[in-house]
Amino acid sequence: MALNQLTLSLQFARFDGVAAHRAALPRHKVARWIRHALAVDAEITVRIVDAEEGQSLNRTYRHKDYATNVLTFDYQQEPVAVADLVLCAPVVAQEAAALGKTLEAHYAHLLVHGTLHAQGWDHETSDEDAREMEAYETDILCELGYDDPYADANAA
Repeated sequence: MALNQLTLSLQFARFDGVAAHRAALPRHKVARWIRHALAVDAEITVRIVDAEEGQSLNRTYRHKDYATNVLTFDYQQEPVAVADLVLCAPVVAQEAAALGKTLEAHYAHLLVHGTLHAQGWDHETSDEDAREMEAYETDILCELGYDDPYADANAA
């Protein structure tokens, strides 16, 4: 499988505990996860932030006053996808622990998820779109050697 070209900028804000997030996100793995989710070439910035910055961005751009796990800002989808993926470290860590996942596995899932959003995938438009996006995420993550991220949710 030929992977698409990726220009990646990986940024970490300054916050307590950032070292654990840097360790879970080595550049070569982040690039691999994103490339596996790309259908086109891309220029993507990944920024890992604290709860305050995550909440501020979510409030400003989605009008939701809480920090969420990943925000995708897609500026262009073709011929090259151009996007910023902002991940809130405390939320990601809390979710990973609650799901019994490693921090790395949860970041892999959220980066694949955000990369699909950057290319126009949307799980909020219909149940069918959500199922299709989840199935594609699962396929990509299994290719990368990770478990189905929705296995527990789908078993309920």
